[in-house]
Amino acid sequence: MYVCLCKGVSDHQIRQAVEDGARSWRDVQRETGCGTQCGKCACQGKGITRDAVKDELMVGVGDLAYAV
Repeated sequence: MYVCLCKGVSDHQIRQAVEDGARSWRDVQRETGCGTQCGKCACQGKGITRDAVKDELMVGVGDLAYAV
């Protein structure tokens, strides 16, 4: 789905930016241009970014070994 109509940025592009190393809304803005023109998409873009970063950080947690 398109999040930013001004720049033509989709939720998939935001998630891809996070997979490629973006770790904040500013990083996503820099990479995609989302939220840099009229700003109406900023709240939704931030939410998608927050969820994507959380998901990305949780990927490696299942591989952690804990001493018993």
